[in-house]
Amino acid sequence: MPSDDDKVVRPFPFFRAGAQSSGVSRPILVFEDVYKYFRRDRPTLRGVNLTIERGEFAFVTGPSGAGKSTLLQLVYRKHTVDGGRILFCGRDIARLKERSIPFLRRNLGIVFQDFKIVKHWTVFENVAVALEILSMPKRLVRSRVAEALERVGLAGRGEDRTEALSGGEQQRVAVARAIVTEPALILADEPTGNLDPHLAIDILTLFEEINATGTTVLFATHDHSLISKRDHRIIGIDDGRVVEARTGLRSWADAVGPEGGRGTSGSSGLHVVAG
Repeated sequence: MPSDDDKVVRPFPFFRAGAQSSGVSRPILVFEDVYKYFRRDRPTLRGVNLTIERGEFAFVTGPSGAGKSTLLQLVYRKHTVDGGRILFCGRDIARLKERSIPFLRRNLGIVFQDFKIVKHWTVFENVAVALEILSMPKRLVRSRVAEALERVGLAGRGEDRTEALSGGEQQRVAVARAIVTEPALILADEPTGNLDPHLAIDILTLFEEINATGTTVLFATHDHSLISKRDHRIIGIDDGRVVEARTGLRSWADAVGPEGGRGTSGSSGLHVVAG
C-alpha cells in the first residue's frame, strides 16, 4: 500500500531561476484583491492587486508596521489571506494543504533582517542545511554550497565559525543559504536593516547580481537612501494599499502627490493598485 508520503500532492516542481512553467509564460506572482487582517477594524493589507513578472527586481517599501513583512509572509504561507488570492506560478497559495507547503517553499529563498543563522555552526553547515533537508547526495551538497559561497564572496570560508564573522559576512551566509537551492523567487525582508550604509549597498549589489542571473527578487526596506541609489520598480505600501513607481524614486513624488496623498497615473509610469 502507498504510504501517506506517497499521497502528498506535489503542486510545485522546482522552478529554477529563469525557467518557465510547462512552456507557458506567466507572471511568477500575482496578488488578486488581497486582504489581511490582524485587527478586525483595520486591515493590514486592503484590496491589493499586484503582478510580479519573472526576472524582476522590485523594492517593497513603507514605514515600519505598514505591511511589508506581511506581504512577503503571505507568499511563503507564514500567514494566509483573509480575502482574495495569491498565485505563485499560477497556483493559489491559500488552497495548499499544510503538507504541500514545503514544496512551495523549495522554490523560494527567504532572507531576514536578523539573518536567522546558527552561530555555533560553520558557514558550510548553515548553507548546506537547505540542501540536506532535501536529501541531496553529499557530493552534490558540497559542490552546490561551494558555488553559493563563491557567488556571495565567501569562497573558501566554509569551515569558519559563523559567530566569528562580521555582520555583513553573516548576512552573506544567509543569502548563500537562500540561493543554494536555486530558487525562482527570493524574498528579502529588511536584509540590510542591521548593517551600516556601506555594507547595505554591498548587500543590495549582491542581490542585484543574483537577479541578473534570472532570479526574481522582492527586496523589502524602509531605507529610502538605499532605494534612491537605484531605479528599480518600487512597490510602496500606504495605508494597507499598494502604490507603485516603475522607475524608482524619480517618479515616486508623482505617486504620493505634493501633500503625501496618492497620485494618479501619468508619464512617470506610476499608478495606484487597489480594490
